[in-house]
Amino acid sequence: MLIDSHCHLDYLEDPRHGMSVGDVLQRAAEAGVRHMLTVAVDRANIPKVLAHARAYPQVSASVGIHPGSCADDEPVGEDELLALAMDPKVVAIGETGLDYHYGRDSADLQRHSFGVHLRAASRAGLPVIVHTREAVDDTLRIMSDHADTRSGGVMHCFTESIAMARAAIEMNFFVSFSGIITFRNAESLREVVRAVPLDRMLVETDAPYLAPVPFRGRSNEPAFVSCVAEAVAAIKGVSIEQVREATGYNFQCLFPRASLS
Repeated sequence: MLIDSHCHLDYLEDPRHGMSVGDVLQRAAEAGVRHMLTVAVDRANIPKVLAHARAYPQVSASVGIHPGSCADDEPVGEDELLALAMDPKVVAIGETGLDYHYGRDSADLQRHSFGVHLRAASRAGLPVIVHTREAVDDTLRIMSDHADTRSGGVMHCFTESIAMARAAIEMNFFVSFSGIITFRNAESLREVVRAVPLDRMLVETDAPYLAPVPFRGRSNEPAFVSCVAEAVAAIKGVSIEQVREATGYNFQCLFPRASLS
């Protein structure tokens, strides 16, 4: 079962991308994509994310505040996240985490928000979607302090080291790879793909960003997750069927609330 474990459907409706969600889902179905998780990043888009998940059976939702939004959004509390997580279409908390590449000035706010999300996820019994960039030590430290290894989570759009991937896996997190693994200059990341066991791996688009080869320069969309799965198969020397089945099964294990037909 091919699943896009991380996308932003509401962004695809933005005039910059000019897509309708109905058309996006039709193309995804034609590409064999059975399900997708659309992910919240700030207060403004949480209602849109929830609306798409409620409207389409093949879509699940997450709720949370992206680290890049911490400086602009009102801080979110554990109880607020728990209330949002009561919606049956919500299968995860996030995306949350730390981004020191773009947001080092808001590092304190990010660290506080990350802890809040992890604790809320633990209380809700839901997995966490983690964004991390140039913040390895702090990310792992806060996860070690607050993540619930029973519900775990996923390191989304992973671009860090094999050592970080292994540390996350030890905390019952999966590692998700995007179209970046198809980029010409991403050999070090392909080494991580080779090292991460297939039974701890997910695939994603992060649409509308990071369209894989051969769609570079276009808006990304869930249909293109098939290219990511094909790249994983080539890198690991396994069949595309093995990748589809393993990553689909992993998604079901990590997000048991998701209703997969």
